[in-house]
Amino acid sequence: MIERKANLSLRIRSEKMAPRSDSQTLATGSAMSDTSGESSIDPIFHILRIIPFSFLRPPRLRLKLPSFTLPSPMTVFALILLTYFLVVSGFVYDVIVEPPGIGSTQDPITGSVRPVVFMSGRVNGQYIIEGLSSGFMFVLGGIGIIMLDLALDKNRAKSVKASYATAGITSIVIAYVMSMLFIRIKIPGYLH
Repeated sequence: MIERKANLSLRIRSEKMAPRSDSQTLATGSAMSDTSGESSIDPIFHILRIIPFSFLRPPRLRLKLPSFTLPSPMTVFALILLTYFLVVSGFVYDVIVEPPGIGSTQDPITGSVRPVVFMSGRVNGQYIIEGLSSGFMFVLGGIGIIMLDLALDKNRAKSVKASYATAGITSIVIAYVMSMLFIRIKIPGYLH
């Protein structure tokens, strides 16, 4: 028993006198700086940090992360086509300048007011209906080109391919003729 006490006291003395390694010194130093950092915090901040949580408990929430699925290719195509329509129809111009939806002129002979769809003579101005109708013609031409591409698919029946080709060519011709008509109304004497 006496030997045990002597061994124990020798072990305690050797632990007290043993030099510390650098990692022990760094660990105790960082722990001391953490505790001293908390004690050096502004007292108002400390009160605001401790007091509310003495009587308030955060709720136990079982929240799931939302799972996002990629949209279908047709949804992406529809969004891109809608964006294209808005851009070519001058939607940004319409929002910024706020032109009237449709114009009007007074007939010099009868004096009656009649509606005008195209802002004639001004290339850098448009009515809202003018922009939307021009944008629709551009989209119609683009859809016609897409239909021509679908008509080249080898896995389709000949009748379906012929329908796609006919609809595509018709759409492109209508879009071209109407766009040229719009330009001639907008700019009198264009290409004459």
